[in-house]
Amino acid sequence: MTASRKASEVNLTAITLLLCLSPVIGDYCEVNNCHNGATCVTGVGEEPFICICADGFAGDTCNLTETGPCSPNPCKNDASCQVIAPTRRGDVFNEYICNCRAGFEGAHCQTNVNDCANRPCKNGGVCRDLDGDYSCQCPSPYVGKQCHLRCISLLGMEGGAIAESQISASSVHYSILGLQRWGPELARLNNQGIVNAWTSATHDKNPWIEINMQKKMRLTGIITQGASRMGTAEYIKAFKVSSSFDGKTYTTYRMDGQRRDKVLVGNTDNDSTKTNLFDPPIVAQYIRIIPVVCRKACTLRMELVGCELNVYSNTTGCSEPMGMKSRLISDGQLSASSSFRTWGIDSFTWLPQFARLDKQGKTNAWSPSQNNRSEWIQVDLEKTKRLTGIVTQGAKDFGVVQFVSAFKVAYSNDEESWSMVKDINTDSDKLFQGNIDNNSHMKNVFEPPFYARYVRVVPWEWHERITLRMELLGCDD
Repeated sequence: MTASRKASEVNLTAITLLLCLSPVIGDYCEVNNCHNGATCVTGVGEEPFICICADGFAGDTCNLTETGPCSPNPCKNDASCQVIAPTRRGDVFNEYICNCRAGFEGAHCQTNVNDCANRPCKNGGVCRDLDGDYSCQCPSPYVGKQCHLRCISLLGMEGGAIAESQISASSVHYSILGLQRWGPELARLNNQGIVNAWTSATHDKNPWIEINMQKKMRLTGIITQGASRMGTAEYIKAFKVSSSFDGKTYTTYRMDGQRRDKVLVGNTDNDSTKTNLFDPPIVAQYIRIIPVVCRKACTLRMELVGCELNVYSNTTGCSEPMGMKSRLISDGQLSASSSFRTWGIDSFTWLPQFARLDKQGKTNAWSPSQNNRSEWIQVDLEKTKRLTGIVTQGAKDFGVVQFVSAFKVAYSNDEESWSMVKDINTDSDKLFQGNIDNNSHMKNVFEPPFYARYVRVVPWEWHERITLRMELLGCDD
């Protein structure tokens, strides 16, 4: 064994043993005695100082170069380096190949292929190139990975598929001494008869009519119509729409990037129809129409347009990576209860932004400052999406294998009220099986899937230290 190799192994062993102890806060050296960009730390162990080496260097003062064509890894973008010949020619290594991830090319996988070059998005969809993937932003009413599917079914107000019991309102108007009841169950497009629509009570200052779809649906539009009562045309000139998943917490519809509620233009007479498309579409179980301006009275007949989510998004068809690895989920969408710092050094902080599946580097995962069950990492998906699974992975810290072996998952739509994913057999909090090493993937499926904007992973059991890389699975619907 050469002196340089022995020194490198001794240095690695010392660091590994120290990291297995309780976290110790070190101080920067006044004079950096380390070479090749290494970090010098004092106050750790019995030595006057230690050097934390940059990738590719070893030895007590990081003055030695690690040997082998793949040390340091010459491949970019999380590609793996594979030695194809054991020989070495001088100080230049060329007996290796880089195995690129999908979407990257070049001798060192340095080139990100533009996945939008072939224009994969159909029907006016806007393509966004990601790391090894692409995403289509579809205009309403188109859906699907490539915006190739239309979500334009009539959902049942006119045809009767929506039952009377699913329709409710803030109030009802009674006319002709109470003999005529203009109830919400009559608010069906093209409904005929003398009493053929919903009208709110004259004293109702904040009227609304609501449809409970009985399951989460994708709504891409609404068709409205007024009616005639005693020969007088009545209709809604302008209205808002709000939606809910549980019938308790409602969100008023807004256009993307807008802070003000969207006011939709309604009808101009009692009989013609007016169609409004929701762009972006609304995913909800409860849909509520809120009149803003009415002519004579708030009178309405209507139809909803959309589709069932499971038509395009069953469990097997809704298991796309949500963007942790590809960076569709940006750093700003990730947060955590805390972050660990190796040796107390800022440059070795295990931030939530590093919790991306297969991320490489010295600090390449999220790790909290403490090992306890109150720590968590959170993903803000920015809008409600369907979650069907999760893939987890551990990491190493200077040679120490660390991973989460069991965890729970919580979710929310407002970041205030949280629900835990439950075990369908016991109705208790579901404890998911985590990893058994630092590098292999562990996939868990959410049965049944759930809808949420915010997702939290709560580590429950771990090896050495809580350390996590991950990917969420699901779809926009």
